[in-house]
Amino acid sequence: MYKDILVHIPTERPMRPAIDGSVSLAANLNAHLDAVAVGYVATSTAYVMEGGAAVAAVFELERERAVERAEAALAVFKSEAANAGISYTCHALGAIPADAAGSLGEMARLHDLSVVLQPDPAQGSFDNDMPSEILFRAGGPVLFLPYTFRGAFKAKRIGICWDGSRVAARAMRDAAPFLARAEEIVIITVNETDDVCGEASASGLARHLGRRRLSTRTVGLTATRADIQPIILSLAADESLDLLVMGGYGHSRLQERFLGGVTRAMMEAMTVPTLMSH
Repeated sequence: MYKDILVHIPTERPMRPAIDGSVSLAANLNAHLDAVAVGYVATSTAYVMEGGAAVAAVFELERERAVERAEAALAVFKSEAANAGISYTCHALGAIPADAAGSLGEMARLHDLSVVLQPDPAQGSFDNDMPSEILFRAGGPVLFLPYTFRGAFKAKRIGICWDGSRVAARAMRDAAPFLARAEEIVIITVNETDDVCGEASASGLARHLGRRRLSTRTVGLTATRADIQPIILSLAADESLDLLVMGGYGHSRLQERFLGGVTRAMMEAMTVPTLMSH
């Protein structure tokens, strides 16, 4: 069960989806919610200026202002969390992006679940980088909420995107608390006959979940690689799914490595909350 949840509250983007989704989730699960917000310090402030004392003084001033921005974002969260009557704590950070990613990753490793907001490619912001950094560094499940998300989070109807891979299996196991409470579970495969066989097939997964007394049905799709993400989201809409579960492929952007194709496409065009594990 998810009893200790971390949520990243944006400071440079609209924060309401992350707040509403995480607070309602914590209330529903009777879980503790740790909220962290980051005010970003420009790396140029720390490294372009010359002179040790001058650099330290200017950087500290910028860091203090960054912390103030983080605290302003958390003030909104505190109000909603208090109204919901949940257990919560807040962490305001002021840091350069690379250090912020490291801190958030370390925090995520000690939580059952991390909640983040889908990156918005239309907005240039370091807040766009943190969700994938948390995914790659957490060592556990990360729930991505679409930036169009509104209202309370629910996971009554769940789709498992299954390709038989290690990361898909990790995501499926990490989603166990949601699956145990679901009213319907749909196993989604794409081109399975080309990629998966044997015990890692969708039928094998259905048997495995059946031993947990979970009832499933399987929907097999066919698509070119470029169409995998759109066809999954189309099915999610047709099935009125509340949550997708899928593996997260790729590597850290701040380490100059990138997301896998389907994972990247899902983050760019997400229309339903998605739990990913890396």
